[in-house]
Amino acid sequence: MMDSKVGIFEEVREFPDPAAARRFAALVGLDEMKDRLLKEARLLLDPESLTAWSTKHHHKKVKIIELFRDRPPLFIFAGDVGTGKTILAETFGDAVAREAEIGVMLYALSLNARGTGAVGEMTGLLSAAFAEVKQAAKKGGGPGGKRRSGIILLIDEADALAQSRELGQMHHEDRAGVNALIRGVDDLATGNLPAIVVMCTNRLDSLDPAVRRRAAVTFTFNRPNEAQRMAFLKPVLEELGFSSQQIHSLVASTGATHGRSYGYTYSDLAQRLLPGLLLAAYPSNPITFDLAKEVIERHPPTPPFKESAEGTAR
Repeated sequence: MMDSKVGIFEEVREFPDPAAARRFAALVGLDEMKDRLLKEARLLLDPESLTAWSTKHHHKKVKIIELFRDRPPLFIFAGDVGTGKTILAETFGDAVAREAEIGVMLYALSLNARGTGAVGEMTGLLSAAFAEVKQAAKKGGGPGGKRRSGIILLIDEADALAQSRELGQMHHEDRAGVNALIRGVDDLATGNLPAIVVMCTNRLDSLDPAVRRRAAVTFTFNRPNEAQRMAFLKPVLEELGFSSQQIHSLVASTGATHGRSYGYTYSDLAQRLLPGLLLAAYPSNPITFDLAKEVIERHPPTPPFKESAEGTAR
């Protein structure tokens, strides 16, 4: 990693990448969202494919293409904690790289970009981050408008950097930082560069209205419904010898039941419930239906994220 990136980006990752492909494939129950996301991303990173589509099906370059291209290259991923926002944001670049047959780089912005609060620091760090991304995106061009590569700038916990400027108690430095972020997005848009900005947040209402207006699309992530939980758990439980009736019982137990109004998140299932089931059986016992019921009782779902009255909860 170049010295200029230290402190600005948590990591810079290149796609295609087998590990990212596995993580992307493991996000079950999000097929419709994945399809929409990949179309949107590919057309921003590889716009010539849109021209080729128009020529093939309409025998000319139709005007609607230009309207599509005028949209800012910003996606917002919004939803509760543990619903798959960050994993999808970190991995969809691999699928785009494979489909479009181009290289894709992921720049994950560090929360250090918020700085220490010193005058001008947050603005300077954000400006440097966008300048780095813009420079990298400029290298993605090729002959005849064909793109050789694309860039994804990931801003996780975006509400920490793009909090609404309408808040009366907002610090001047925070306001200046939001302005710098908006300028960065606009600069990528007007430059017609192969770059996408993805902001993840569990506090959509806290994002600045100007940021939300610029989003080409806002993807809303919810806790998995019964069909999605079934798709996630069934292959694992079937391999363990559980019957269809037992699987349906366990899937129902991970939903809104036992007097609570919410079910398990994807991370609750993948990082708490199933590992807890394995550890409860290891090393002396097999995994059984009765054991699974006990583990579900011991590992309830994470409560939904709630903001404080002041809107400052994290």
